Amino acid sequence: MRRRAVGYASAHNRQAIDRKYQEIGDSIAAREIQQLHDQLDTFKDNLQDFARKYRKDIRRDPEFRMHFQHMCTKIGVDPLASNKGFWADLLGFGDFYFELSVQITEICIATRPQNGGLIEIEELKRRVKAKRGTSKDPKAQQQEISEDDIVRSIKTLKPLSSGFEIITIGKKRLVRSVPKELDTDQSSLLLLAQTNGYVDKSAIEKELRWHDGRVTRALDNLLQDGLAWIDCSEAEEDRYWIPSFYDFGDN
Repeated sequence: MRRRAVGYASAHNRQAIDRKYQEIGDSIAAREIQQLHDQLDTFKDNLQDFARKYRKDIRRDPEFRMHFQHMCTKIGVDPLASNKGFWADLLGFGDFYFELSVQITEICIATRPQNGGLIEIEELKRRVKAKRGTSKDPKAQQQEISEDDIVRSIKTLKPLSSGFEIITIGKKRLVRSVPKELDTDQSSLLLLAQTNGYVDKSAIEKELRWHDGRVTRALDNLLQDGLAWIDCSEAEEDRYWIPSFYDFGDN
């Protein structure tokens, strides 16, 4: 009976010690979490002071704006989250990216008959700049935009389920503005076409080692989706040009 009592007392003491350690651990964790919150609050205050001081540079210089956005992201601040509040009042980010996303949408829709809903970011940026240059708003005419601005604007369209997405094929980054995803064969052909801007059956069979049926099916799919144009003028064989890799100017 005594042994049982001693065993019970020992187990009870261990439980008490474990609870004590748990309380100490919880206390330390709570202090550390509070310190992190205090540090983040300090960072946010400093970030707001920085934004006030360099407001003109942030609005005018796209590279400066990109680095500022990266700083914001690291501490969990999203200046794009709303058209209202401190950041919108100070920097006008909400209006800036909203306007940019509208211009991007208009250009992507207008060029779909040409490129099947797939356009290089550099080409899109060039067209956006041209469009903003004809804007009635003098601020839009003067404000430079970067690839980072294009990317962030496209991300603001995602909640709308619009199908806009940035994809990477080889060394190129493109904006897809149709909800249909590229299949594996289409992606392979687009990657192969980056060198010359086109593909033909001979090059596909040589580089990808596909059988004739697969080549024909893949090329037909490109044509049906508007991602390629066929040029029958060549004497040897047809070429399938990829309009996404071609500069149409401002047309």
